[in-house]
Amino acid sequence: MTASPAKPVTQEANTDLLITLQPPATIEALSTLLESIVRAESSIVLGPKARTALGKIIDLRGSPALLSITALADQVGINASTITRLARSLGYSGFSAFQEVLLAASLTSPGDFYLRQAQTALDSGDKPSKKQAAQLCRESQANIDSFIEGFDTKSFDKAVEMIASAPRIAVHGIRQFHSFASFLVYGLRMIRSDVSLLDANTLGIAEEIASLGEADILITASCSPYSRLVSETAKAAAEKGVKIIAITDRASSPLVDYSQTAIFAGHETSFLSNSMTTFILLAECLINGVAAAIPDAAKVALAQRDKMIHRLNIEQN
Repeated sequence: MTASPAKPVTQEANTDLLITLQPPATIEALSTLLESIVRAESSIVLGPKARTALGKIIDLRGSPALLSITALADQVGINASTITRLARSLGYSGFSAFQEVLLAASLTSPGDFYLRQAQTALDSGDKPSKKQAAQLCRESQANIDSFIEGFDTKSFDKAVEMIASAPRIAVHGIRQFHSFASFLVYGLRMIRSDVSLLDANTLGIAEEIASLGEADILITASCSPYSRLVSETAKAAAEKGVKIIAITDRASSPLVDYSQTAIFAGHETSFLSNSMTTFILLAECLINGVAAAIPDAAKVALAQRDKMIHRLNIEQN
């Protein structure tokens, strides 16, 4: 299905300016538009609540909640009339045209199959531990499938190009995302040397950001509920001219505001906190992507690494 042709509409964002908008025809285009809105690169202006709502709606691709404006409003936590105004602000003639784009993928989201499978496991009579493990694994698989289905090649390739060409790279993540940041630094340092974990030695975030130049890169990672320190650090680095790559969960994330490109991953499972499974896989994809972008340098670096591991007798057969 494709969206109905747009009609000239008045942008409902505290402005009397009459503009003609061409609404996105796909979920991917809608996500890209939201990124532009967040970065103030679009003529469309949405408030923080509207941006958050739109991000949640995009994440519901294929959900049965999209079949009804009332169900969608309940799912997102806003009024149905707010969704209609949001649709018109984006250039659609109304909710129906907006809904066509939202439903253009599949009426069954990748997660639904795995959640049904997990429920089957829960009802199968197996030991409780196996049932819980099966559910968590199925939910993580659903997040991975959603990551692939919504894969933004342009944003990913731009991130790879930025990492491959930057003089220096710093990676920042706290609490759970400290594990992601550490893993990404470890992988990238296998193929290039000037990669560091921000504040790894508690030298001070301010001092380390101050040492970065405009050609350098900060990879910043967080998901809802977003870490204020990570967001403020990204903002400070961006104001200094450092280029930002955001690793987060949706286009309405505050990290997107300061980034040149962003990559999104799902994290909602029955795990007692945010799941890191898809983010670690994302890190692996980035590491491989950078290695493929600089194959000769990567081969030399990996050969030197293997030689030193052998020299220090680190590994045991």
